[in-house]
Amino acid sequence: MKAAVIQFGGSNCDRDVAYVIQEVCGAEADLIWYKDGINKQYDAIILPGGFSYGDYLRAGAIAARTPIMADVIKAAHTGTLVLGICNGAQIAAESGLIPGVFTINSYPKFICEPAYLRVENTTSPFTRLYREGEVVRIPIAHKEGRYVVPESDLARLEAENRIAFRFCDKDGRVTEAANPNGATGNITGVLSEKQNVLVMMPHPERASEEILGSTDGKKIFDSMIAHSEQS
Repeated sequence: MKAAVIQFGGSNCDRDVAYVIQEVCGAEADLIWYKDGINKQYDAIILPGGFSYGDYLRAGAIAARTPIMADVIKAAHTGTLVLGICNGAQIAAESGLIPGVFTINSYPKFICEPAYLRVENTTSPFTRLYREGEVVRIPIAHKEGRYVVPESDLARLEAENRIAFRFCDKDGRVTEAANPNGATGNITGVLSEKQNVLVMMPHPERASEEILGSTDGKKIFDSMIAHSEQS
């Protein structure tokens, strides 16, 4: 797999993601400055975390309106894998790649802590190496991470198996107490209609080596690599 990791003004997880792809997973990654555009074919595009443009207006709103996002949207529509992580998820939502929005946490403060997630989908290119119902531990770090979606779109996401992850407790129970930001239905990972786009609040790159306390996030990158090798 060869991935493009997009850098915006204020991105701060771009090099972490590139490191995991290259040094931990053994694939290829290019860091692409947003002004340069995407000028060649990639198997995957990753929108990393950070605070693009200081989260002015809304988190991800300015980055979503930069010209490179037209390249990302075009690639997504032709089947390229697109992974949006934290601020990248906000950018992807602002760009219309998934339904719904990410907004201020129900208790409006920055949350930075490990979180338990239950794997809801195991058929997408991002989740194929997980088991359905598997509980994983991946860190979150956000203030505007609460996923909100209208009831009509929520019903469609459920019916089309497009919910990738939900916040849960360590035993896999999806409860209000296990929901750190008040997201609709505890949702923290959403897939596009063709399931080639995944947006998620937790940071899988921060759970990809034992030294970090968890390797549960590495399976996302490994799943993407396995999918790319079989395509």
